[in-house]
Amino acid sequence: MADQNEQLVTDILSKVLQSNDINEVTNGVNQMKDVAINLTEFVGTAPIGDTIGMVIANVDRDLFAKLHVEGDYRAIGILSARTGGGPQIMAADEAVKGTNTTVISVQLPRDTKGGAGHGSLILIGGQDVSDVRRAIEIALENVPTRFGDVYNNQAGHLELQYTARASQACHMAFGAPEGQAYGLIAGAPAGIGVVMADTALKAANVEAIDFASPGFGTSYSNEGILHITGDSGAVRQAVISAREVGEQLLGTLGDTPMNDFPSYI
Repeated sequence: MADQNEQLVTDILSKVLQSNDINEVTNGVNQMKDVAINLTEFVGTAPIGDTIGMVIANVDRDLFAKLHVEGDYRAIGILSARTGGGPQIMAADEAVKGTNTTVISVQLPRDTKGGAGHGSLILIGGQDVSDVRRAIEIALENVPTRFGDVYNNQAGHLELQYTARASQACHMAFGAPEGQAYGLIAGAPAGIGVVMADTALKAANVEAIDFASPGFGTSYSNEGILHITGDSGAVRQAVISAREVGEQLLGTLGDTPMNDFPSYI
């Protein structure tokens, strides 16, 4: 009888998990909750990084003045996450390319829910709330793709990002020249990022924009992060070469580093 009860519990749990798998979308906007949210500010969530998108149609003027941003915008979009800085920034970069909006703030809190990296807070401004809402929707849709080259194991993570044409978000967050190819190469623990950076710069004819480390250019995260620009083919090759080295190094500290979504680079 006890065995039958245990089997019944196992069967029920299996069905619940299968239902959750069906409801979870691996690309696009995924609200991750069946409960209806009756808030006009809520746009949606992404299926990774505890990433939420919101919009304020007519932001309070006193609040806007205290947000430490430049410009004057009636509506603001908010992309906020516990885990991930680079993926959300790259997603926001794509969002402003296709909408009449502007990235007005990028902040990287020390987070990752206890891991080695950052969370993120990105603000997007615009005069028309429909433009801002659409920008947040596009960003949420792009977050899973931009997690495709984030690799994790129990010891740390690797992050690789690439775009053939950087826009406002990459420029504000990383100093990437707008309109040019840009690559991000990160390793955690930070020492792995140093070796990955050296590999990247030796692998292709690219220019180093900056190198961020725990005491310089990060929120004291345990990451080494190289930012590069140059010819699009060279930047992509540098990123790929760094990834190959990083996977081997991080793998010595634990399991083989794995990504949650398909690689896009």
